[in-house]
Amino acid sequence: MTSTMVESSTILVNSWIHRIQSEGGVADIEIYEDIRRLSGEIISRACFGSNYSKGEEIFSKLRALQALVSDKSLLSAIPVMRCLPTKRNRKIQSLGKEIREMLLKIVNDRLTDHTAEADLLQMILEGAKNGDLDNNEIDNFIVDNCKNIYLAGYETSSTSAVWTLMLLALNPEWQTRVRAEISEVCGKQLPNAAILPKMKTLTMVINESMRLYPTAPIITREALQEMKFGGLTIPKGVTIWTFLPMLHQDPEIWGPDANKFNPERFANGVTAACKLPQVFMPFGFGPRLCLGMPFALAELKILLTLLISNFSFSISPTYQHSPVFTLVLEPEQGMNLLVKRV
Repeated sequence: MTSTMVESSTILVNSWIHRIQSEGGVADIEIYEDIRRLSGEIISRACFGSNYSKGEEIFSKLRALQALVSDKSLLSAIPVMRCLPTKRNRKIQSLGKEIREMLLKIVNDRLTDHTAEADLLQMILEGAKNGDLDNNEIDNFIVDNCKNIYLAGYETSSTSAVWTLMLLALNPEWQTRVRAEISEVCGKQLPNAAILPKMKTLTMVINESMRLYPTAPIITREALQEMKFGGLTIPKGVTIWTFLPMLHQDPEIWGPDANKFNPERFANGVTAACKLPQVFMPFGFGPRLCLGMPFALAELKILLTLLISNFSFSISPTYQHSPVFTLVLEPEQGMNLLVKRV
């Protein structure tokens, strides 16, 4: 999918070049919405192939559903309120039904046309076909996996990109180092799958960004049976919440500069970055490691390579720092940066 990532990212680069020229050499750009749209297009093409325009419509509805589900009003926190026919609950049910019907329509069209595009939807269909599932379970399997791709591949990549660009805007020396590496590794060619593993400095910056601003800052696990956790006894059925920022910024684990942006700590990889490398979990850990990690990192590296090689970034005076947790950690007031050509 790297060619699709490059193609879509190049369109964004060209649009920013045009905007910078029209605004006299420097543009104050709210980058979050632009990058989120880009990420949505990439994941739509990856998931639905030639039918990606329908995918973008579905992801738009999923975004609206996410906003409703993430509502933090006092009443929404009361479990019984989720079962009452309130306006919000009816909207959630209506959107969920629409999304399910649209997804299954795409699946039925794919099966009728007997196409086998090399996309994620085809992989999901083959997984459903090879699994021991009845018809209703197959439908649920397909719908749930498509929703999961949206959350894992759309929101996470876009928010990771904007937090990384914000940190580079605040640390221009690292921006210069990444740009120098891109020039050395890529030369005049566009990034591709063979080049990405050579981006050591960029990888260090991405890791440090995800340490300070983990896209999914809370990991939850349910105890399927009673278990011992340190000195605690966890009863069966209890859900354990792990708050990643506390682990990712603990001075006892990361050193006295745990709250500072220092990609150099990852110079020798994650295992040498801290005392307990298993606490670094931007994609989870162990058997529950996110399956989309290679896809997300490829998208991040390609997008950042094209942006940093074409533009320099600094913080806009209009930017308001307001990280907020919905289902991901995102900038509530957007991400305004001053962007100019290199």
